[in-house]
Amino acid sequence: MANLKDLRVRIASVKSTQRITSAMKMVAAAKLRRAQEQAEAARPYAERMERMLGSVAASVSDISSAPKLLAGTGKDEVHLIVVMTTDRGLCGGFNTNIGRWTRQQVNKLTNEGKTVKLLIVGRKGQGILRSEFGEKIIDTIEDTAKPAPLFNTAAEIAKRITSMYENVEFDVCTIVYNRFESALTQIVTPQQLIPFALNTSSDENSETSNQENQSDDIPVSYEYEPEENAILAELLPKNMSIQVFRAMLESFASEQGARMAAMDNATRNAGDLIDQLTINYNRTRQAFITKELIEIISGAEAL
Repeated sequence: MANLKDLRVRIASVKSTQRITSAMKMVAAAKLRRAQEQAEAARPYAERMERMLGSVAASVSDISSAPKLLAGTGKDEVHLIVVMTTDRGLCGGFNTNIGRWTRQQVNKLTNEGKTVKLLIVGRKGQGILRSEFGEKIIDTIEDTAKPAPLFNTAAEIAKRITSMYENVEFDVCTIVYNRFESALTQIVTPQQLIPFALNTSSDENSETSNQENQSDDIPVSYEYEPEENAILAELLPKNMSIQVFRAMLESFASEQGARMAAMDNATRNAGDLIDQLTINYNRTRQAFITKELIEIISGAEAL
């Protein structure tokens, strides 16, 4: 049976942990509101950008003469996966889900005879994937969201990816991140960045586009000035930065939601543990008191 001092120390320790997790929950909740607003505000622009580029790209008659970011290398041998994780932990299954998807995708591509390279964004991704795919990790980019994601940081990451592509270091680039759905739900979302995929729009966007097209039965044709290839050459690199920035915002909002939920669970579990330890402490204390009374009574009867 544990002595009373050990139980008091344990209760005090758990209460201290509960105060920490409660404070972390409130901090995450405060950050979540602004992060959610930024992520949701970035979606329409990023989606419209992709839709507009898809429309221009679809009108290109000779895909071989299109910019390289659209035409591709003509091969599908080397894949670069940009893994968007966090620099800090204590956020539930946020990084674990990203790591699970990455493992499945790497194993799938490897079984198909492809070469896979990993560019990790976030310190935690390095720790999760290093033991299994250490030789495939080309670099880890840390501290991209301190105190919050910035477009300049996203532009630097996009510039690095584009530079690697121009040096023919890979054929296909995919970024994977957690898309913010709610404070309790984050959806692992892969998105192909290079070459630009004409079917990147979501189903919701497609339905909206169809409704827009159906609103007027008259067929519409566009004349581009300058020509399509010039427009694509200018906008495709900018779209890279926009999509990376969007992924960073979505990931940051998802991180705060996951951390808030994890700290809320930890706080409630600490409360349950404190209640259980308190009951155990009272029972132990009552047992000691009963034992002392028995000893006193036995001593008095012996006299």
